[in-house]
Amino acid sequence: MSADTIDLRRRAMLSAGALVLGFTLLPRRALAEFNGMGVPPIANKDLPGSLQRTPMLDAWIKIAPDGKVTVFTGKVELGTGVRTALLQVAAEQLDVAPAAIHFITGDTALTPNEGFTAGSHTMADSGTALLNAAAQVRALVVQGAAAQFKLDANTLKTSNGTVSAPDGRKMHYGEAIRGIDLHRAAQVKSPLKNVHDYTLIGHSLPRVDIPAKLTGGAAYVQDMRLPGMVHARVVRPPAYGARLLSADTAGVARMPGVLKVHVDGNYLAVIAGDEWQAVQAMRTLSASARWQRGAALPSPANIHATLRALPSQDIVIQDKHEPAGKAVFSLKRRYTKQYVLHGSIGPSCSVALLEQGGMTVWTHTQGVYPLRAALAEMLSMKMDEVRCIHTESAGCYGQNGADDVAADAALLARAMPGRPVRVQLMRDQENQWEPYAPAMSTQLAASLDASGKICDWQYELWSGSHNERPGNAGKLIPAQLLAKAFVPSPSQPMPMPEGGGDRNAIPLYTLPQSKVVNHFLPVTPLRTSAMRSLGAHINLFAIEGMMDELAIAAHADPVEFRLRHLDDPRGREVVERAAKEFGWNQRKRRRDHGFGFAFGQYKNIMAYVALAVEVRVERSTGAVHIVRVTAVADCGQGVNPDGIRNQLEGGILQSSSWTLYEQLKFTPEGISSVDWASYPIMRYSNVPDKVDVILIDRPGAPLLGVAEAAQGPMAGALGNALADATGKRWCDLPLAGPHLMS
Repeated sequence: MSADTIDLRRRAMLSAGALVLGFTLLPRRALAEFNGMGVPPIANKDLPGSLQRTPMLDAWIKIAPDGKVTVFTGKVELGTGVRTALLQVAAEQLDVAPAAIHFITGDTALTPNEGFTAGSHTMADSGTALLNAAAQVRALVVQGAAAQFKLDANTLKTSNGTVSAPDGRKMHYGEAIRGIDLHRAAQVKSPLKNVHDYTLIGHSLPRVDIPAKLTGGAAYVQDMRLPGMVHARVVRPPAYGARLLSADTAGVARMPGVLKVHVDGNYLAVIAGDEWQAVQAMRTLSASARWQRGAALPSPANIHATLRALPSQDIVIQDKHEPAGKAVFSLKRRYTKQYVLHGSIGPSCSVALLEQGGMTVWTHTQGVYPLRAALAEMLSMKMDEVRCIHTESAGCYGQNGADDVAADAALLARAMPGRPVRVQLMRDQENQWEPYAPAMSTQLAASLDASGKICDWQYELWSGSHNERPGNAGKLIPAQLLAKAFVPSPSQPMPMPEGGGDRNAIPLYTLPQSKVVNHFLPVTPLRTSAMRSLGAHINLFAIEGMMDELAIAAHADPVEFRLRHLDDPRGREVVERAAKEFGWNQRKRRRDHGFGFAFGQYKNIMAYVALAVEVRVERSTGAVHIVRVTAVADCGQGVNPDGIRNQLEGGILQSSSWTLYEQLKFTPEGISSVDWASYPIMRYSNVPDKVDVILIDRPGAPLLGVAEAAQGPMAGALGNALADATGKRWCDLPLAGPHLMS
């Protein structure tokens, strides 16, 4: 069967074996926002950060009578170091030592609902909330002590959880807060400490999550071992839409250690006394299973033509018509990106326990509250009967198999009440069934006037959904496989300025005439969802590539050409600083070496990043070596400089891997990238020789998300450097390969 004969809309709709019609009373924008971040509605828009949605102070901070301080956040640690940074923020404003704070993250029974830890929102939302909540709680502590001391509050000082009076009297916070109820709404204005008095914010506190990881301690959900715990493994269908015909469940049930073989529609799993027994049983069950295959996938060679032919929802996100000069030069380019795998180094894992009518799930989901809602629907349980506790795993920076395996654990814990059930996916299951970063294509036409300035800019992009995180049970693969299958809620575009495929599609440059259109594809042939930076990766690759080509046409230096079109003063500063630190004007031509420059502000509202790259291309093989990278970032008030540099360096390496190497392999029969041998990824030998990250700190300025800010600029700079090295513009990702030899 050829790709031309496949009705992709029918295949996607019927892949779960059921057709369900549904509706929602939520307005489209509200539904998109919930699907985007999974947060509760705004209670007070004048409050800072996540206090807007969770305004009560005791939702964030509690002080026990003995003075012990507990701080809560709905955000979670994914390997970005935010647990440490958020702890620094709270400790700074509370005047409490970080080690003295009991810090709780991502627990539906305890913490505020901050939706997903995603989109570089953690510091901007939760960090800002904690900054202000902690300052207000400290002020209440001082007021309580002042009343008991019978002194003016302005005469008192706080330090290490203690309030001190000028006459030497002291009391700890538990005594000071006596009689004061923290169950009160936050105020719009907060008595923040003077930024010049900060001893924690702006300093590199060692990360609190590293010791157990470094020493091999219990750091991840995979390390959990609960009393009476049993192990389970699942058998996934061989491809989308496959239906189970038969399996030797009776024979597998007789295998040593097997406690249960669980079958429900197309859902297959085994539960055993130990992990190896579960693995052996899973392999035997998988080998015995017979499936009716689903519809074929499209041909990978024609995937972008296939996507562009699908029905789309066309959204104009910018349409400017200001006076402009007459065009004297025009250029049109098409850019493409393949499906990309998260490639989490550890396969997803979860532990669940059904006990006394309540389901507890330990999970490395990025959104405990949205996952709880989906699990409750799948299990037909009340929301308050399900508890999701975030437990770290190998991070994914997006949606990998974490939510699916949490659903596996919950389903199997229901089948084995009173026993904790641990489920870990196998590598091939993770790779074949995770939601991928969508394949995308973009088209850009731009023109210059006689003065060498851009006078027209026309940009279009085609992309499926970058956000299919669980908000309903149908987003979970196990729920789709049940006999009474759940169907995913319809895909919705994410509104700007967040955006999905159109994230960073609007250039920050000053352009008199500009039109940007997002051709959102509600249904696509492969399962997709969030990957770090979403559409910003290819959008900035395209924008920054076009900026270089236009600079060449205008006989201008690429950096000078960007500054010619950049009015944002903070943007100009990072561009100028990156060029200076790299030695852009002193770069020397060498055979097979190339230099590239790029700039972006993540979502045009978060951290600014400009970077320069030097690469070397081996003409005999097409291999690409990144010689050096210099990046300059402005993320407002920096909390933990070392952590910020870690994230930018990690983003630079991750983007390099996507841009140069990564491409999901599949055939009409299914996914081929089932292991590390069949999925290309950057190796240690390809890591840049040198990466320098310079931070522009702005004490007291708003906290700007930085974790995803380098991905787009790095892609743009690499594309420009390769064009400089080879003398040819390459527009189809991934870039590295034998074609560079031509």
